[in-house]
Amino acid sequence: QVQLVESGGGSVQAGGSLRLSCAAYGNTYRRNLVGWFRQGPGKEREGVAVIYTNGGRTSYDDSVKGRFTISQDSAKDTVYLQMNSLKPEDTAMYYCAGTEWLLPQRRLWNINEYNIWGRGTQVTVS
Repeated sequence: QVQLVESGGGSVQAGGSLRLSCAAYGNTYRRNLVGWFRQGPGKEREGVAVIYTNGGRTSYDDSVKGRFTISQDSAKDTVYLQMNSLKPEDTAMYYCAGTEWLLPQRRLWNINEYNIWGRGTQVTVS
């Protein structure tokens, strides 16, 4: 079993920055792909950024390209999401998710492909 625990959320003004962390516990070798997803008020959950844990290849949604950076510290089994130039529309609950599958690009943002989820951390931008 793998557990994912998010932290680092909070309230910031537009233009500010936050860094989210996603710590993994358990059989982390089964976590080959880790993604950050978010769900704003009244919206569906959407993908933000993903990282292949073996090799570090990353992919981003167009809405965050150039502002958000996903990275990992393998020694700590932790994935980070550095969020800069935050906008009010970035306000959402942010979730970390993982899967043992190496998904192709066209399936990266499908939430049903991820079988391990954290409980989320709230980000509010005003």
